[in-house]
Amino acid sequence: MRRSKEYYADLFARLGERLEGFGTTAVAEAAVAANPWFTLSDVRFAVDALRRSMLDAEVLKEWLARYETVGRPCGRRVAVIMAGNIPLVGFADLLYVVASGNIPFVKPSSKDSVLMAYVVGLLRELAPGVPVEHYVPGGRYDAAIATGSDNTGRYFHALFDGIPSLIRGSRGSVALLTGDETEDELRSLGRDMFRYSGLGCRNVGLVFVPQACDLDRFARTVAPAREEVNPKYYNNYRSLRAQLRASGAPFCDGGTFVVTEGEQFPVALSNIVAYRYGRVEEAYAWLKEHDGKVQCVVGRDALHPRAVGFGEGQTPRPWDYPDGRDVMEFLASVSPAETDHGTTEL
Repeated sequence: MRRSKEYYADLFARLGERLEGFGTTAVAEAAVAANPWFTLSDVRFAVDALRRSMLDAEVLKEWLARYETVGRPCGRRVAVIMAGNIPLVGFADLLYVVASGNIPFVKPSSKDSVLMAYVVGLLRELAPGVPVEHYVPGGRYDAAIATGSDNTGRYFHALFDGIPSLIRGSRGSVALLTGDETEDELRSLGRDMFRYSGLGCRNVGLVFVPQACDLDRFARTVAPAREEVNPKYYNNYRSLRAQLRASGAPFCDGGTFVVTEGEQFPVALSNIVAYRYGRVEEAYAWLKEHDGKVQCVVGRDALHPRAVGFGEGQTPRPWDYPDGRDVMEFLASVSPAETDHGTTEL
């Protein structure tokens, strides 16, 4: 059935309206109980960010207006394997597949199954005619979108070999500071760093700072309040701090995290790495060399295709595609010939 861009914009805007006040629901509490890395604050923030940045009627209209293929009945069967590191992180792929006129076969992460099941249920209530199916191993799919770690990425490449696939692995985000940021900007950066206990690919873990940067002051300014920190994250911090002290390695203590100096993304969860640069061109050279590992760049007027302002790292809009790969264009590239004749059984 052919559906217009207006239909999809209205449908998902109504879904956003249904999610208002979500943080007070028993579903939010059940999601936290099922995954101790989730907090009620994180769930509330994730749903509110989704409503404001992806499910706003005007945002949806602006996004869908970019694509001529929206509204054409495609009906391709698309396997959607979701991550679960942060609340509702897989929702965007559901949005893309449905709005492109295709059929998502969804496999939510066990870490985020409560929230995804609830949102899919709401979508089915609003539009019973819009198909959203469960992923079945061994089923027949025309394309696949799968998100996970680098290790699972290799597995997904093998699993979906033979059909068009968009496979995402591990990425991190960076911040580019010039030294003249205001305290408000740095506090906003702190939210980009520590929301979701630093577990998201849009969480900033590496910060480019000028040579003269006072890291102790920086740590004090970006630090979250102790009561806002997940106990599991805090335990990671205490363990890492003890290891650094025992080894004699230099670090700045942020009270709930540590700052060390280096040139690569941190390995430990509660570690922020500061990369001191002499000229800003050094930071841009690093970004060019490591682009395949960078999700977004937070800063004031940073020159990067995936640059966002301070405090905007965790509020992606529909066109802020993971890894910079346009998912709508990918879905449109799965030609009818592949659907009709090349469907792969997995």
